[in-house]
Amino acid sequence: MSGFDERARTWDTPERRERAAEVAAAIREAVPLDGSMRAIDIGAGTGLLGLELASDVGDVVLTDPSEGMLDVAREKLPGSAGRVQAVRFDLLRDEPPGGPFDLAVSMLVLHHLPDTRQALEAVAGLLRPGGMAAIADLETEDGSFHDEGAEGIHHQGFDPAALAHDAEAAGFEAVRVGRAIELERDGRRYPVLLLVARRPARGG
Repeated sequence: MSGFDERARTWDTPERRERAAEVAAAIREAVPLDGSMRAIDIGAGTGLLGLELASDVGDVVLTDPSEGMLDVAREKLPGSAGRVQAVRFDLLRDEPPGGPFDLAVSMLVLHHLPDTRQALEAVAGLLRPGGMAAIADLETEDGSFHDEGAEGIHHQGFDPAALAHDAEAAGFEAVRVGRAIELERDGRRYPVLLLVARRPARGG
């Protein structure tokens, strides 16, 4: 059992709920959403971000490597009329869960993945031609955001220009990196970036 499995039942704190709502609002401003879209939430955990966006799109697939997290997410789904499902999926190891998708989103997941460019290439592989990615993660920080002993931290946030470069190298176009929100923890503020990018259309 992973640390995320163990923490799943206590994951949905008011702070995390508010964070998901704010990131969802930033995605709505940055990406034109509509009810025909198939969306995938990568590293969805208990589904906070994907469920915030569910009313803005069509089908949503919540994915995470942690079954414990997904069990909590599934408990939230009975009223979703089958438009939302939760599926175990590791971005760097598993075959895509259906697809292709029109939209891929994630929140504070990218810094848990060792190779940023490889991760972005995998995200691009989930999208149909012309599909959009909206990925929120920390701007470069001094390592104080996570508690000592936090699990699987490979990056202390991201430099905006370097992240945009990695997205372009991964095959994305129309790449934009802006500030989505700021998180406050122990009296300190941590900017959160939003990477928005498009998989090129065929022939484009």
